[in-house]
Amino acid sequence: MQSFAHFSLFCALNLRVMKKNIAIFASGSGSNTENIIRYFRKNEAIQVSLVLSNRSDAYVLERAHRLGVPCNVFPKEDWMAGDEILAVLQEYHIDFVVLAGFLVRVPDLLLHAYPNKIINIHPALLPKFGGKGMYGDRVHEAVVAAGEKESGITIHYINEHYDEGNTVFQTACPVLPTDSPEDVAKKVHALEYEHFPRVIERVLCGE
Repeated sequence: MQSFAHFSLFCALNLRVMKKNIAIFASGSGSNTENIIRYFRKNEAIQVSLVLSNRSDAYVLERAHRLGVPCNVFPKEDWMAGDEILAVLQEYHIDFVVLAGFLVRVPDLLLHAYPNKIINIHPALLPKFGGKGMYGDRVHEAVVAAGEKESGITIHYINEHYDEGNTVFQTACPVLPTDSPEDVAKKVHALEYEHFPRVIERVLCGE
């Protein structure tokens, strides 16, 4: 397994003066978001400064509030246009955007404002089981139905097309013949919690 220790050292030595500000976009319960926030809490170079959602009932908002991270909700029309969201990102001096269980297409305005500065995590080994509508349990159900021998996570930059941006990181876990979609989900979630914050750190420190 690749070590990320040298990236942390790079951050400490080269980015101490000005922290990188991350915004997380999320639509669901926010377990990955909480994990990322906690990971960077004592980081001298990177911090999660904002959480945005498209759903007012998303539990991620409660997690962010509890952890002292500003959060906001934007309706569907704002996510289609993007100008209101971009204004908030600029207000918080956001340098980088992380999608963590975010189920809305990112508007082109934000893609152009943050070129190669928006990454997503997908709960499968892309290019398999990707595309519009493939998220969460749908992915795990499809993996089991297809008789796959492995699944995993793909962390990738985003572009105008669902799940087609350049891959940053992939790692796999076995899928046993007896595994249910719930079993696969547990294995994939464990990979997400272990690797997602470290990969974010690596990408930011490599800029």
